[in-house]
Amino acid sequence: MKFNNVVIEDYGLYLPEEKISSQKMEELLAPIYKRLRLPEGRLELMTGIKERGVWPTGTLPSDLSSQAARNLFNKGRVKAEDIDILIHSSVCRNFLEPSTASIVHGNLKLKDECTIFDLSNACLGMVNSWVVAANMIETGQIKRALIVSGENGGPLLEETIKRLNSDESITRKSIKKYFANLTIGSAAVAYVLTHKDLCPEGPKLISGAVMTDSTANELCQGDGDPNSLFMETDSEKLLEHGKILAKKTWDKARESLGWNEEEIDLVIGHQVGKAHKEIVLSKLNLHKRPTYDTFPFLGNTGSAALPVTLALKNDNEGIKKGDKVVLVGIGSGLSSIVLGVQW
Repeated sequence: MKFNNVVIEDYGLYLPEEKISSQKMEELLAPIYKRLRLPEGRLELMTGIKERGVWPTGTLPSDLSSQAARNLFNKGRVKAEDIDILIHSSVCRNFLEPSTASIVHGNLKLKDECTIFDLSNACLGMVNSWVVAANMIETGQIKRALIVSGENGGPLLEETIKRLNSDESITRKSIKKYFANLTIGSAAVAYVLTHKDLCPEGPKLISGAVMTDSTANELCQGDGDPNSLFMETDSEKLLEHGKILAKKTWDKARESLGWNEEEIDLVIGHQVGKAHKEIVLSKLNLHKRPTYDTFPFLGNTGSAALPVTLALKNDNEGIKKGDKVVLVGIGSGLSSIVLGVQW
């Protein structure tokens, strides 16, 4: 994939104020920790996640995505009436039908001509949506796309704690498939992609690549209930497949971009945890390049993780004009997208 006319015009964030520390999570899991004699402190030690955000009970994904978009519009660079397409891209959604995008459209009072739909692909949903929107901009169908994600990990955390403490059949071995659930956090984000003629100074999407390994589609599966999420993950096998797929995707993207590892000014990856970051970036030979982490204080925020991290890096430390930025996205199923952005 190559892009000649697509830029990031602006973004908006909405992050939870309430946090649950990994220490607190282990306190809530005291019954199973005691029964299985699990060592305290292992959750933070193994993942590097000190805390994760949570929203108040009953918070809807549409409310989160809408507020992130309002925060974007309040910056004054983009107006709601300028949006040609709205894509809701999170794992979390209000219900299976109608689209959560339809609720966000109504909340934001976007124009009637604005196309709407949901695009869900595990943790890769927003990056997938960028590619779809960018292609529509390239072909002249639209000028501006608003892509939003509102991830609420609270129901998954609550259900996991409940089941682990009540299911006497869980052993030290079988508990491993629920461990990834305890890393999940919450966040909301909105990005606007625009034709470069309307925003000549915006960071440019250059090109990238996408690869799929569907042999791994059973390694991480959720039950599909948007109000009481539950998930089982073979983290070790998923990481093994994921690092191989990410390497293939990076090799293909590198050819398209014409960039070598030494030229990369910044790498932003999906925020699973410490071990995942180190193993994947080493596999890609990008482990010596500058990066930025949000998993220590946000946890794994699903489809919001990569775009939130990119935004916070720019807000907190700044990304210099001209910097070559590589975005490495991975979603269970298993899919990977690598995009190059010239800031």
